[in-house]
Amino acid sequence: QVQLVESGGGSVQSGGSLRLSCAASGLAGVNCGGWFRQAPGKEREGVAALDFLGHIKYADSVQGRFTISRDNAKKTLYLQMDSLKPDETAMYYCAAYCMPFSLQSSAFRYWGQGDQVTVSS
Repeated sequence: QVQLVESGGGSVQSGGSLRLSCAASGLAGVNCGGWFRQAPGKEREGVAALDFLGHIKYADSVQGRFTISRDNAKKTLYLQMDSLKPDETAMYYCAAYCMPFSLQSSAFRYWGQGDQVTVSS
């Protein structure tokens, strides 16, 4: 059974940083992983994705501030978020096993339960 468990969320002031982690079990590794977010009343949006070759995609809104990475030995996906903004307050979700490689949620098969990130002004 595949499980993805996010951690590292919380509350931070505008301009602050958080590092999200996503621990995977039931998979050989997070060979294609992604991070998504969904704010109340808004659609889920892709934030960053990393494929098995190391190719990376970022949403334009986070380019230069967010960094996606993984530790294959730990089967863990990370999202370093710097210079956070209040409008980035959302539930952040980890996803794995994508086909094709994209920032579209429909491309991902497995999902975590989400972790709340709140950015105050």
